[in-house]
Amino acid sequence: MFSPQLSSRAGRPNPFANTYRQIGNETAVSGATPHRLIEMLFDGCMDALAQAKGGLRSGQVDVKSRAISRAARIVDEGLRASLDLRDGGPLAADLHALYGYLTMRLTSANLRNDEAAIEECQRLLTPLREAWQAIGPQVNAKSR
Repeated sequence: MFSPQLSSRAGRPNPFANTYRQIGNETAVSGATPHRLIEMLFDGCMDALAQAKGGLRSGQVDVKSRAISRAARIVDEGLRASLDLRDGGPLAADLHALYGYLTMRLTSANLRNDEAAIEECQRLLTPLREAWQAIGPQVNAKSR
């Protein structure tokens, strides 16, 4: 059975691993419900924030920068862009403002190598992610 190695012996990513991950991500996205897509955005953002902290702590500025940029794009182009400001009422407006704040804090964290700002973003996103996961069964039951 073919199983691509995720990294080469030198510790660099294997090009086959990137293709393998991309295909896996595309497959997961194509079969996901709208609720699951948002859940995936939360998961991706939290993963990116963890990678950013790891890069910052290990002195890998390029890893930190890419991870924070990824997290900021997920917040701004994914979570924030998915809000229905017209019909979403005060909750959508509040989330829109929060996501704007998170994007600003992530930009600041990237420029200043500020781990506390990254941790603040994690603390602010965690209850939203948990609430979104908690309503998943109800949403899935209604869509059946």
